[in-house]
Amino acid sequence: MTRTTPKQAPATETGRTDLGRRIATRRAELGLTREQVGQRCGADASYIAYLEERSANPGSGSLVRLADALETTVAELTGATTEEPPGRASARSDAELVDMSDAECRRLLSTHGIGRIAVFTPEGPGIFPVNYVVAGNDIAFRTSGAALLARAAGTEVAFEVDHIDDATRQGWSVLAVGRVVGVTDGAAVRRLDAVARSLPWAGGNRTHWMSITPTRITGRRVVHR
Repeated sequence: MTRTTPKQAPATETGRTDLGRRIATRRAELGLTREQVGQRCGADASYIAYLEERSANPGSGSLVRLADALETTVAELTGATTEEPPGRASARSDAELVDMSDAECRRLLSTHGIGRIAVFTPEGPGIFPVNYVVAGNDIAFRTSGAALLARAAGTEVAFEVDHIDDATRQGWSVLAVGRVVGVTDGAAVRRLDAVARSLPWAGGNRTHWMSITPTRITGRRVVHR
């Protein structure tokens, strides 16, 4: 791998390209510094910074070493699997599905992310992906005031969030069940607006907050014996 020492880019340019964003995101998931990634693949930390911050076109050998260092695949790093569902890798023979504790489930829900909410609609059951935040014990998300999700207010729903790692063939899922309600109190809406980390990815006029108070949370994880 070429050990060039490019000029450092401003912090605001970090992950400017799709490849750079994927490298930076995977590195953060593993809790690695640029120096540690460089040591794993035989490159300087400045080269890792260059890949994350600038438009780069590393060779196939460099990509293979980088993917190994980040415990993933070249296809994942380059976005070749963007249109494919996760979990296409073959299962390991020592895989086992184990239940998780309530505390671990709540920890994995974290503060925000993308989950799926299952509701009953006039056309039958429906499942919708939503950006969500965790506010205290509640799970909140935004939708359109005229959407099917808004009309589900007052009903029992299921909310699911998961993570799949094709490289290690591990993953987990958390399921929360509870009653969903529309958030109409002005102070409560302002609090949710304040803790929201991002706007809904779906775009549009999605400003109507809804909240789920879970009555049951369960989760399972795929581990290797």
